[in-house]
Amino acid sequence: MNYLAHIYLAQHSDKAMLGALLGDFVKLKDTALYHPEIQADIHMHRLVDSYTDSHPIVLQAKGLFQDQHRRYSGILLDIFYDHVLSQHWPQHSPAPRQELIARFYAALQEQSKIVLPDNLQAALPRMLSQDWLGSYHEFDGVRIAVERTSQRLSKNGDLLRSGLDDLQSNYVALSEGFQEFFPELIHYIAEQRRQMPG
Repeated sequence: MNYLAHIYLAQHSDKAMLGALLGDFVKLKDTALYHPEIQADIHMHRLVDSYTDSHPIVLQAKGLFQDQHRRYSGILLDIFYDHVLSQHWPQHSPAPRQELIARFYAALQEQSKIVLPDNLQAALPRMLSQDWLGSYHEFDGVRIAVERTSQRLSKNGDLLRSGLDDLQSNYVALSEGFQEFFPELIHYIAEQRRQMPG
């Protein structure tokens, strides 16, 4: 799952949404720097990733990628799944997508006074000005996000970018897989939250 899906799963509070984003940027040893509610969703972010990576539907989806792209299929699917969630938003949420995104951006700016990791602090102005979360709605937004991610790789960024072809050629199958998988993820996370102390 990428940013939009993580934030969707944490939308019950602003601090939880921030924790859901920080899960990609904060090392476990640094979680004590944050409010307990933020800490909880940093941990929840990792549960989401672990559940997703091991789910049979996701493993089957990875098998649709060409051999040279398969090692990057997890990254490609994470970004693509945000696109599918955005495209089918009304099926998953009664609240408008842009409303939740605007609320998250406002919370992120308000919380920027806390200790944000340097890489997130550096990315924050671009995330807001380029509307990263809103941009996933169109496939061009997926392409831009993949290109942005490829620039952070130490090597083989070209293989990540060329994996976009696999997303396009398997668009329907991957979309249908997400639509089957995502309700199961929602149920799993709801169960995990019920087991959390406090």
